[in-house]
Amino acid sequence: MSRIAITMGDPAGIGPEIIARAFAEHPDAMRNCFVVGDVGCMRRANAFVCATVPGLVLPVAAWDAPALPQNVPPGTMAVVQVGAALPPIAMGQVSASAGAMAGHSVLCATAMALEGKVDAVVTAPLHKEALHAAGAPFDAFPGHTEMLQDAAARHLNAPVPVRMMLANNELRTVLVSIHVSLRQAIEAVQPDNVLQTIQITHTALSRLLGRRPRIAVAGLNPHAGEGGLFGSEEQTIITPAMERARALGCDVHGPFPPDTIFMRARKPAEGASEFDVVVAMYHDQGLIPVKYLGVEQGVNVTLGLPFVRTSPDHGTAFDIAGTGRASAASLLAAVQMARALLTS
Repeated sequence: MSRIAITMGDPAGIGPEIIARAFAEHPDAMRNCFVVGDVGCMRRANAFVCATVPGLVLPVAAWDAPALPQNVPPGTMAVVQVGAALPPIAMGQVSASAGAMAGHSVLCATAMALEGKVDAVVTAPLHKEALHAAGAPFDAFPGHTEMLQDAAARHLNAPVPVRMMLANNELRTVLVSIHVSLRQAIEAVQPDNVLQTIQITHTALSRLLGRRPRIAVAGLNPHAGEGGLFGSEEQTIITPAMERARALGCDVHGPFPPDTIFMRARKPAEGASEFDVVVAMYHDQGLIPVKYLGVEQGVNVTLGLPFVRTSPDHGTAFDIAGTGRASAASLLAAVQMARALLTS
């Protein structure tokens, strides 16, 4: 079975707890997974979780190398310590030391993946403010995606174009731009960016589905510009990019009004959806529909990296951190998605 490294996320948030709950309650699903982070933090999170379920026991083992955990007893969570042990931190509070541990955990797991020591990386949520407070090199990155992209580009000594896909059982969406201001996102709607997004989506979904995906493209403007009445980007930028994508073999349709295309791409309870994925022009346009359907089933996938990376579709949830009540559903979905991408 594929080896999957799971980064701990921000130790002041729910990341360690959802990992511990997944290992404790779903050991079969977590086979050949291990944690990259801080052993002490994971033991504390494990105590939070086990305190909520009478009789629940999960041993936590410090682990030195990312080899298959054949020497780890069944039902045990193995943790690779990143750097020095982290001193105790306050739960649910922004902390530079917590942000640094989260960032170093991501870089450590990414290095393992780039060196072929693990097959996939699943990242638990980090806190962007804490990451920025940690200083260099982490304050240069808005989040996971940009950090992973930079590490891959440095390793390969070449540009690594990536895109974010958010997916659940009902809907998939891929974004032209990610963590930028709305003004910058509009400026990013350029022919080459749209074309590249379609191509990356086509390649990734072809591998996952085993066939050519049906790709819908959302317009930028209300009603997809209404023939130029509400904006010309659909006519001058998006449609020409789609025509180039079709010439390259992509099954792409649109641009469609953003307020209706996600409903057309949503998979019904029975049967198939009209489209396999929607290419959205900016972050909130694409993520709101997927998250509305339920964050506990959502998975964030970074397309274009030289390794598989997935993540739960939720944040650090500082308000419930330390209570042991956080659900592991989205993390389990992320692990399941990683395995699906590895075997497709």
